[in-house]
Amino acid sequence: MRLAVFALLLSVLVLSRPLDARVDIDIADIDIEDVEIRRLHDELGIPSDYAEQSGLPAQDPPLSLVSVGEDMYGREQRLTPQAADAWRRMQSAATRDGVSLLLVSAFRPPAYQASLLRRKLDRGESIAEALQAVAAPGHSEHQSGRAIDVSCAGCAVLEVEFERTETFQWLMQNAQIFGFSLSYPRGNPHGIMYEPWHWCYAPEDAP
Repeated sequence: MRLAVFALLLSVLVLSRPLDARVDIDIADIDIEDVEIRRLHDELGIPSDYAEQSGLPAQDPPLSLVSVGEDMYGREQRLTPQAADAWRRMQSAATRDGVSLLLVSAFRPPAYQASLLRRKLDRGESIAEALQAVAAPGHSEHQSGRAIDVSCAGCAVLEVEFERTETFQWLMQNAQIFGFSLSYPRGNPHGIMYEPWHWCYAPEDAP
């Protein structure tokens, strides 16, 4: 797929030039990941000014990922080494305090992020509505390998009711100790719905 996208981009660059123009393209200057994300945006109908309007920065893909074991559905999940270590320590601390802290999801590549948007579009939502719940490919914190969605025993997954649980209260008091912060509180400037379950490892932002 990546090779096909590269070939398509190369052909567009070549054909867009005058016939007598010299074609001098440095392959190293072509970011295949960026090309794929642009293709996904076009396919999904994501506005070209999405980044400016949402204020969500582009997320660089992680240099490395390590397993953090299975999530609550039995799927293996991965994070960057630093985020993985912080997650393990935070989950262990919660367990010592008698608090249930379960992993729902972690790293997600752009293609998977796009599939989440497609599901919403297939259910009849507009792209504007879908983007209130799912960040565009390339702009999701999950792509960085530092973000986690969490839940707890006895709570509906990825629902606002999570904020009423002991686990959420524990996170509000303790997550920053481990470098995690709540990404999308109520009234956030990114147009993303309130997500009490979504936390991102960003130790530089800790007080």
